[in-house]
Amino acid sequence: MNKCNFTRRQVIKSTGVLAAGIATPTFLRVRSAYAAYPERPVKIVVANTPGGPSDIVGRIVAAALEQSTGKTFIIENRGGAGGNIGFGYAAHAEPDGYTILLATNALSINVTLYNSIPYDVQKDFVGVSELATSPNTFVVRSELPAKTIKEFVALARANEKFNCATPPIGTTPQIQLEVLKLRENLPKLEDIVFKGGGDAIQALLGGNAQLSSGSLPPAAQHIKAGTLRCLAVTGETRWPDLPNVPTMVESGYKDFVFATDTVLLAPSKTPPEVVKWLEVETLKVLSTPEMKDKLYKSGFQVRPKGSVDAWARVTKEIAMFKDVIEQSGMKKL
Repeated sequence: MNKCNFTRRQVIKSTGVLAAGIATPTFLRVRSAYAAYPERPVKIVVANTPGGPSDIVGRIVAAALEQSTGKTFIIENRGGAGGNIGFGYAAHAEPDGYTILLATNALSINVTLYNSIPYDVQKDFVGVSELATSPNTFVVRSELPAKTIKEFVALARANEKFNCATPPIGTTPQIQLEVLKLRENLPKLEDIVFKGGGDAIQALLGGNAQLSSGSLPPAAQHIKAGTLRCLAVTGETRWPDLPNVPTMVESGYKDFVFATDTVLLAPSKTPPEVVKWLEVETLKVLSTPEMKDKLYKSGFQVRPKGSVDAWARVTKEIAMFKDVIEQSGMKKL
């Protein structure tokens, strides 16, 4: 008769080996799933229509990521409701790394501007990286007599039918127009809002507006061609390619500094390994001379900062734009 005499230590050891044998394949499957990311196209949601600043940055970055990683990145435009449609869609997307968001300052602005939004910035997103920034502009058609922003203000006071084309409500170009109207007492300067910056520029080119308040990229090629005239930039300094165009501060408007910043975010429950991969690969392409040159020629300065800095900017701007909106007297939507 064989006796099976096992010590307590042997039983525990055997159980541990068995448990490890069962658990290890599952653990490896999870690790291998992350290691293989991305196995299918990554969708970058842009909460504006094609041709606007965020769309321009998105397509440049997506193309660079494809070339660098050999993976597929696609842009999906979901404009409307001041960006809230696209923001809400990305916030509630499956947090698997295959749907990420390219956002502008509107993400933070809308927290104060709207009474209700379909996302919670603090709970629904995590930072991936900052991308690029561009100063905003005030632009007119070249045949308009105004050569400076002050001259335009004088014309607008004399003509009650002047319109200004802007991107969606809640974007920094739209807010800066409201600030200008309040400072110069121009309540009759009509704000014609479009789904994106590209649409707003087309309205100006088509003669449906006398002024455009927008970011530099959609207008840049038309300014260079002489079709449009830039009256002022709203950055902290002059734009290198427009050395003769003053800033709004230089034009006599204290603290009048606005820009269009772009940032890459992911749904908050996206696996950290995936977020890190996206951060590393994005920063890698942003650091190349080719990318800096391509973005600069499109009206942007590259801002290669990681997830921590990206998230810090988003949260800081929630409080900053809250003050701007309240001080300007803008009504909530």
